[in-house]
Amino acid sequence: MPSLTGLPLQIIVALLAVAAFAATMWLWPRLGGNGWKAWLGRLGAFFGTQVVVLAALGLVANSYFGFYSTWSDLLGLDGAPGQVVDHQPGGKAIRVTGEQKMYSAQGPAKERSGKIEKIDIRGEASGLNSDAYVYLPPQYFQPEFAGSRFPMALVLSGYPGIPEKLISLLKYPETALKGIEAGQLPPTVLVMMRPTPAGVGNRDTECMDIPNGPQVETFFTTDLPKAMATDYRIYDKPEARAVMGDSTGGYCALKFALRKPDAYRSAVSLSGYYEAPSDPTTGDLFGGNADLKRENDLLWRLENRP
Repeated sequence: MPSLTGLPLQIIVALLAVAAFAATMWLWPRLGGNGWKAWLGRLGAFFGTQVVVLAALGLVANSYFGFYSTWSDLLGLDGAPGQVVDHQPGGKAIRVTGEQKMYSAQGPAKERSGKIEKIDIRGEASGLNSDAYVYLPPQYFQPEFAGSRFPMALVLSGYPGIPEKLISLLKYPETALKGIEAGQLPPTVLVMMRPTPAGVGNRDTECMDIPNGPQVETFFTTDLPKAMATDYRIYDKPEARAVMGDSTGGYCALKFALRKPDAYRSAVSLSGYYEAPSDPTTGDLFGGNADLKRENDLLWRLENRP
């Protein structure tokens, strides 16, 4: 099956849309009349053309914005609402699986532009795994910073979404590099991810520790900082960590800073919201526990918690 985000599929469906439109125009005079066959013919031609055109537009929009990366992700076939992997203690928490091109006019050399690594993170406390992209600024590779540690910023996409678009569309590494070069930002390591770890399938968890389910908040606030500080030269202290995101990622960012300030002291929300939704993509996040639901209502926390 062709890739959901690949150019060949977009071209094929776009050509089908053009062909459907041309066929409708050619057949329309033959579909005149008041009989039921003529009515069915006109309705079929009209709706068939609309479906193919919308499919072509949807494929282009999905490829650009990165809502779904695979057919399984789109169709909800990535497994159960949430599965936990039983990890044995010990072993490496982060495994580098590849590299991503650095989108910068500064050139590819890591001493000038930095480096983007694709990694797989193993969460010991949560039992979850997830892939992510790590941007290492150029100072990370320069001899004068060889003994230095760096602050970290976790960057979360919306749901659905893919972390690649944080690089190619929202250009977080490129923007960070410009800020570093302008002296507006200290050399900072970025960790770019979806708000739903790969280990929970395609469920929108809203970064919750779900009762009897995946412990997503624990993954982001306990496992991730520990793994990054162990495998990279990153400060292991909350005041050197920040989190930001858009939409669902924005809600998660604010929630981490409010609920777990020992993990992240600073948070930025872009077009986020303040209370977790309840819909078919989330399922029952709170296990019927009204207190737990209230604890994850950020405006309630601001009014009722220190």
